[in-house]
Amino acid sequence: MKDKKSMLVAVLVVSTLLGSVGQLFFKIGLDASSLPYLAAFILAGIVSYGVATLIYLYVLGRSHLSWAYGFVGFSYIFTTLLAFFVLDESVGMERWIGVLVIAAGTALIGMS
Repeated sequence: MKDKKSMLVAVLVVSTLLGSVGQLFFKIGLDASSLPYLAAFILAGIVSYGVATLIYLYVLGRSHLSWAYGFVGFSYIFTTLLAFFVLDESVGMERWIGVLVIAAGTALIGMS
């Protein structure tokens, strides 16, 4: 049973990471100066979101909604990290503290 739960956690992390990557593609696409780049990045974001959704549906069919949905917290963590490292966005101390609180909450949900 523990192996199944570990696999579902890993799959949920991948799903939320893909959702965050989709957000990154949307942002890059909207900042792109020419139409072909905008369209390509927006399409990549849609595909990333679509794959993330299919993975999430797979997990929902094998777990409780209240447990699986708690992992959405990872999207805040991943998106903040991507914005900071890839987009070079400024992230204030309050936001980093919030990310740590979300990480702790997500960890607690995962252990339940």
